[in-house]
Amino acid sequence: MTIKLPVPVLAGKMTVEQAIHARRSVRIYDDSPLPVAAVSQLLWAAQGITGSGGMRAVPSAGGLYPLELYCVAGAVDGLPAGVYRYAMFGHELIPVVEGESRESLAAAALGQKCVRNGAASIIIAAVFDRATGKYSRRGIQYASMEAGHAAQNIYLQAVALGLGTVAIGAFQDDRVKYAARMRENETPLYIMPVGAVQ
Repeated sequence: MTIKLPVPVLAGKMTVEQAIHARRSVRIYDDSPLPVAAVSQLLWAAQGITGSGGMRAVPSAGGLYPLELYCVAGAVDGLPAGVYRYAMFGHELIPVVEGESRESLAAAALGQKCVRNGAASIIIAAVFDRATGKYSRRGIQYASMEAGHAAQNIYLQAVALGLGTVAIGAFQDDRVKYAARMRENETPLYIMPVGAVQ
């Protein structure tokens, strides 16, 4: 059963300039749970629908949108622990794995504590075929660039919400795919744990 997320807020309390100035990689979080509205806002900032025809929050070469997002929730108010796939067109979460999965994701990320201790982690994955079908091998670069755009939006949105995050690239792809039960044609590119700043 899909979980409808709160409507994204389009006017925050921090300017873009302030968020850029304050952006840092944060690996230590306190134990506070995240509100589900924060998860909603972060996912929307990374891949949310922002215009007609399915336009999204980040630019995409050829408008092909090869990215998929997963949320590994552990301590999110209003969201049971588990793994969810983000369905941007309905702005909702599709349950993939029930129960606590942060430990297995952290193990896949070479034991990094920030992945285990974050209230939730967002996994950015790419379906390279969506881009390589039009752009051949160059499509891999375009999809990777798009992942960078999405990660920066997550960083800036986290800062604006008073949260911390860090872009993690050190992990074993196959173990991340298994932990999140990702589809065969998806390749994980980032893990971004998120939590309240100590």
